[in-house]
Amino acid sequence: MSNRLKHEISPYLLQHAENPVDWYPWGEEAFRRAREEDKPVFLSIGYSTCHWCHVMARESFQDPETAVLLNRWFVSVKVDREERPDLDSVYMAVCQAFTGSGGWPASIFLTPERQPFFAGTYFPKRRQGPMVSFGELLAVIHEKWEQDRPSLLNQAREVVALLNRPGEMGGKAASELPEEGVRLYKRLFDHKNGGFGGAPKFPAPHNLLFLLTYGRRRGDGACLEMVERTLTQMLRGGLFDHVGGGFCRYSTDERFLVPHFEKMLYDNALLVLACCEAYSATKRELYLLAAKRTADFVLGEMTAPEGGFYSAQDADSDGVEGQYYLFTPEEIVRILGPEEGGAFNRHFDVTDAGNFEGKSIPNLLRSDPEDRSFDGLLERVCQYRKGRCVLQLDDKILTAWNGLMIAALCRLYQTGGGIKYLKAAKRADCFLRENMWEGGELHVSFRAGRLGAKGFLDDYAACLFAQLALYGATLEETYLDRAKRLCLDSCTKFQDRENGGFYLYGREHEALILRPKETYDGAMPSGNSLMAWNLVRLSQLSSEETYGPLAERQLDFLSRDAQQYPAGYGMFLLALLDYQDPPPKVTVVLSDRSEAKHLPLTLPPEAAVVLRKPGADYPLKDGRITFYVCRGHSCLPPVSELSAL
Repeated sequence: MSNRLKHEISPYLLQHAENPVDWYPWGEEAFRRAREEDKPVFLSIGYSTCHWCHVMARESFQDPETAVLLNRWFVSVKVDREERPDLDSVYMAVCQAFTGSGGWPASIFLTPERQPFFAGTYFPKRRQGPMVSFGELLAVIHEKWEQDRPSLLNQAREVVALLNRPGEMGGKAASELPEEGVRLYKRLFDHKNGGFGGAPKFPAPHNLLFLLTYGRRRGDGACLEMVERTLTQMLRGGLFDHVGGGFCRYSTDERFLVPHFEKMLYDNALLVLACCEAYSATKRELYLLAAKRTADFVLGEMTAPEGGFYSAQDADSDGVEGQYYLFTPEEIVRILGPEEGGAFNRHFDVTDAGNFEGKSIPNLLRSDPEDRSFDGLLERVCQYRKGRCVLQLDDKILTAWNGLMIAALCRLYQTGGGIKYLKAAKRADCFLRENMWEGGELHVSFRAGRLGAKGFLDDYAACLFAQLALYGATLEETYLDRAKRLCLDSCTKFQDRENGGFYLYGREHEALILRPKETYDGAMPSGNSLMAWNLVRLSQLSSEETYGPLAERQLDFLSRDAQQYPAGYGMFLLALLDYQDPPPKVTVVLSDRSEAKHLPLTLPPEAAVVLRKPGADYPLKDGRITFYVCRGHSCLPPVSELSAL
């Protein structure tokens, strides 16, 4: 048995291609049928490595009895949130309006005109206490559609009107927002376990990046302490994969012990950046090693032969959550022998009682995280684990997430990780340029030789971010030129010139019931926050006067939303801090272009470095390479020696 999803390229949609549900991909064909047959539409949004998406699929979408109800009363549409972030953003806002929260799988009920009249997330096969079963829900909605449709249509109109209500116009960027954000982080900080707030705890590395920068520039040692406690606890707990490297998506407990086991490319990219910044601030080898092990995991297990990076590894293996990552003491002893196996079990807390459903997640919560004596044993356990069972891989290549990973590898190279990371970043960038562009436009995804939808704001913002990182790591002007072109494209396609900010999708995209401007920095930075950082950086690197006003306008726009809860806008706060208290600008005057080859490894990575030829404004000193350093509105005398710089 197969349905209309069998012709799609999304791994998530293909997971449902053999369901008895008569799924449609999002498109006019589905809604035309709904109009012709006078049926509501059931919209299900998820992604391929989502544990609860798998659960609902097994319980309901693979169930013939449930399929009969869906096929008789509804037209069913399946969407991959990673390939259609516009649909995910719009209908997740709907879900939050109905329920006060969101998550995946998202379950939305629509009219044939795409108007939502009911929404939720996971519904179980059978009633669980007050939670209605999915079958009961379908029956109730069918009855309401047939007997009381006006109330459903009125509800849909009210929700759409509410979500389309214009927000207040932004004022000037509030100068005190970074301080307010830091006060909130301090209030939320878990002094015992690291992280912010209670369980579940998401890594949110952009918050750590802001705190590191704020602490360094404003002399606030408590910021560094919060970051160190959080990162160290992550690296000791089960959130970090001690056996194979890399980070899982979030912690289900307050100690970072039990993760939600899926591994996402964007988390690992942003955590490499955070670890590199922490190493730069402390010179503690633990952070550099974590950054390298995470990058090595991505290069080894999540990289296509052509150089692009895959999206994610699943939380489940053989239908069991986390099974790939769990061990018993006997299993370790069989792999390593009694003596080494016993030592390994003691060090990594692999016990008879276990810490997750009778088995153990290796962790260092009771051990020294900087003890390297077990590295050889970890490699043996890792090789065994790879042959024990297989993790499902989402092998689509997403433009936005690849941009973040390229930037992370560049930063790791500059931090002293090694040339292989820069080579991998350049190779991935070449892959994006050769495969993700068509007709001068970026696309969201690439898989099996086919492109996904036209790119959204996040794709352009992350690619711009990557070009700026590549320029910083190489000082090759080509990357800076590409960054400027991407900035122009982003403004042309997505900018709201009248009210400020950037829309998620452009005019050439399908018009939806909302046209959102995402600003909140959740698990990853929003496109608007990333654009703010990009514009501030371009204003510091370019002599063109275009970027300064654009950056100011974007910061003013974001300040309106950030004033409500500054701690939810970490990437924006980082951009605002860079604008208020900019890093040093180093103008390098070269007598020969080859002199620039090793500069990215010797200059501070946060510095805005510009190369120039000798001239009247910037002459060479003693005929040698010369550095002009300015910060704020003051400049230092030119020097020619790196030690003096």
